[in-house]
Order: sequence, then C-alpha cells, then structure tokens
Amino acid sequence: MRDSRRTRLVLALLILTAFTLITLDYRSRGGGFFGSVRRTASSIFGPIERGAADVVRPVRHGVQAIGSIGSNHKKVTELQRQVSALQEQLRIQPYDTARVAELEQLLHVSAVGQYKLLYAQVIAVSATDGFEWTATIDAGTRDGLKENMTVLNGDGLVGRLKIVGTSTSTVLLAIDPEFNVGVRLPNNAMGVVSGHGRAAMSLMMLDPTARVKVRDGLVTQGSLDQTPFVWGVPVGSVTSATDPLAGDVQTGEVQPYVDFRALDLVGVVVEPPRVDPRQALLAPPLPTVTATATVTATATVTASPVFSFSPTFSPTTSPTGKPSASRTPRPTVTPTPSHAPTPTVTPKVSPSATGSPGG
Repeated sequence: MRDSRRTRLVLALLILTAFTLITLDYRSRGGGFFGSVRRTASSIFGPIERGAADVVRPVRHGVQAIGSIGSNHKKVTELQRQVSALQEQLRIQPYDTARVAELEQLLHVSAVGQYKLLYAQVIAVSATDGFEWTATIDAGTRDGLKENMTVLNGDGLVGRLKIVGTSTSTVLLAIDPEFNVGVRLPNNAMGVVSGHGRAAMSLMMLDPTARVKVRDGLVTQGSLDQTPFVWGVPVGSVTSATDPLAGDVQTGEVQPYVDFRALDLVGVVVEPPRVDPRQALLAPPLPTVTATATVTATATVTASPVFSFSPTFSPTTSPTGKPSASRTPRPTVTPTPSHAPTPTVTPKVSPSATGSPGG
C-alpha cells in the first residue's frame, strides 16, 4: 500500500515538473536557459537519433513492402496488360490499313466489271511444288457458294472454287500447273494462259496469225455461261513473246497481276456481269474533276455630264417709251450644266477548276 502511494506521488511530481518545464520553455520562446539546454541536448542526441533512423528505415520499408506485395502485383499485372494492348494495336494497325486498301480495290473491280461479289478471307495457303497450289477461304455452301465460281481480288484473277464445304472452300490458284484459262488481248485475239507454280505463267495464242506484244494486258475471255470464268477479269501482262515462223502459233510468258504470296481478302463472283467489260479493268481509274466557279463583279462608274437648258426671256424696250426698231423679244439661253453620274457595271468572271483524282 505504501509503495503504491509513493509511486503515485512520484508520478504526480514528474507530471507537474514536465508541465512546468513546458510552460517555461514556451514563454522563453527558445531563448534563455531552457533554450540553451534544449540546443545542447539536440546537438548530443541528434546524431544518435539520425543513426537510429538510418538503421530502422530499411526495416520499416521492408515491412511496408511486405504489406503491399499484393497491391504491387496487381499494379504490375495491369501495366503489363496495358503494354500488351498497345503492342497489339501497333501490330494490327498496318494490317487494318492494308485491309481497307484491299476492300477499296475490290469495290472498284465490282463496280467497273459489274460483278456481284461475296467477300471472303483467305485462312490458309498450300503452295508446294509437286502438289496442288490451293488456298482455303472462310465461306462455303451456307454463304451460297458453288464449285467452279471465279475468285478474284483487287488486282485480278486468283483462281476458281474447286471444293466447297459448309463453311470453308478450296480455291485452285491460277498458278497451279493444272490451271488453264482462256484470255483476250487488246487486239481481241485469243489465247490460253497456264500456270507453272513459282515460274512465270505461259501464254499460247490460238490463231497462228495473231501477234502479242510485250506489256500487253490480258483479261479472261469468259467460259460458256461464264462458268468457271466470267468475262473481263485481269490475268496478267506479257513479259516476253516469241517470233514464230509462218504457220506457227506465238507463245510468251505472263506476269500475273495477283501476288499469290500475300493473299488476304478475296471476292467470289456469285453473279456474273450482263455486259462484257472487256478491257475496262485494265484502264487506270479516271480522275474525278470538281469544277468550282468563282465570280468576281467589278463596278466601274463613269460620270457623263448631262446638260439641261433653261431658257430665260428678257424683252428689250426703248427708254423713251417709244417702241424700238425691234419689239420682238429675243430669248437669252443660259446653259446650266447638271452632272448626273451614270454607273456602268462591267462584270469580270474568273472561273477556277480544281481537280482531285478519284479511285
């Protein structure tokens, strides 16, 4: 019991002493005896406190890091997801741009050739020497496709449908060694183009008197009922031609317009044209010219004086009251000029035409 009273007394004295020191230090505002004592204690214990803080700081940070491991992992995962999304966008952006260009070319072919197309994506290509050169597209009978339909892209003839499944179809490419297609030349002569795999396509004329020139463009002649080939699809250009003897048919090599190494978007002709487009798809698209007329009117005002005459009559009499020799009043005319500006408007029309090429 006695120890308990003594402890309370000591505690009360310590609290009273602390309050007293705090009050005296506050009133001295950092000066006087207590300020000197505090500065001395700070100079002694300050380095010790900084050293202790340097020792404890890594431990404190480690404890905090352990506590935030879960949240940091979530942040890292989210950042990785964002980086992956940005990389994917950068990767597919050129691909999307190329797809848009291919679609625009197909729309141009469809409009000029009057073909009704079903658009499809090439999902596989089989290009191996010794085997068929084929491509697989993601459309089939459920899309209205049938065997022996013409397949093309924005550059020209791709091939024909050989096998048609429910959701996919196999296209026999024009460069396959078993592929043959009748073509028409710019001079309306006819020939046959055949595929040779990786090598150039070959051309054989049908008429011994017909002649072909280098850089001549070839289009499909069209099959009976336009199956399997419709009219007017670009095939390729002649890169070389022979000089045959009299009575022999001319032959040559053909560079196809289609790049069979980069097949992507194609169109299947589901309805052939009613009119043969002939060589229309070989011609470059005509530019679209938009004429804009700008009219500038300039008014030129020319002042033309208009004279108005006001006659004034003054009779002449004799000062004696007798009539003079001439009693007839003679009029005196005094011209009074009156300037009335008459505007003359001269319009000047300066048309200006601005042409913008169109696809």
